[in-house]
Amino acid sequence: MRKALAIYAVSVTLALAGGGAKWSYEGETGPEHWGDLSPEFIMCKLGKNQSPVDLNERYTVKACVKPIEFHYSADVKAVKNTGYSIKALAEGKSYVVVDGKKFYLKQFHFHTPSEHTVNGKYYPMEMHLVHADEEGNLAVIGVFFKVGKQNATLERVLSAAPEQPGKKNALAEPVNPYDLLPEDKSFYRYSGSLTTPPCSEGVRWFVMREPLELSQEQLARFQELMGKNNRPVQPINARKILK
Repeated sequence: MRKALAIYAVSVTLALAGGGAKWSYEGETGPEHWGDLSPEFIMCKLGKNQSPVDLNERYTVKACVKPIEFHYSADVKAVKNTGYSIKALAEGKSYVVVDGKKFYLKQFHFHTPSEHTVNGKYYPMEMHLVHADEEGNLAVIGVFFKVGKQNATLERVLSAAPEQPGKKNALAEPVNPYDLLPEDKSFYRYSGSLTTPPCSEGVRWFVMREPLELSQEQLARFQELMGKNNRPVQPINARKILK
């Protein structure tokens, strides 16, 4: 049963977005209408640095970018069905270092199909690892998934995912989010936004270039739980994508 049309709104961050304004991924409350649903969602319509984007070679610039420093531990112990996505909750011990700052992992969640595209190509699924520094600035790491062999770490999250929106379950054993990263840590980097209302900008985006695998059966289970929950790609405008 599809869960994407829950009547309460949950943002990418841990708080409710827009004071409970109702939004969805289709119809009159779908992405093309988000900016009109609440004054707090105005950036969804007027923002110039919105996400997701097409990671297209026409806009990429080769640059000497510092690698992300990962300091992850097994601190993901619960998974929640938000009504829009399946979200795994971190306890605040895992962090990354980018631009000389520590950004602590708050949660990771999933979109089917992917939100970002690569030269116009969608992947079957995308995971977003959402981090925040002490000032509340956000850094999000995107990981693509393609259909292949079963993903054992992903299965631990998926098997605990509640069917009912709003419910939260404990994982049988903690998950280390590092196990959900590709071996090749090269990435695309750009400045963007949250991909759900309120579409706040100023988000540091790092999208891994190498996809992970999940089985067709795992993908079908995610789709059953979440439905289609990807925002369409947004104009790149004056931005450049670093790689």
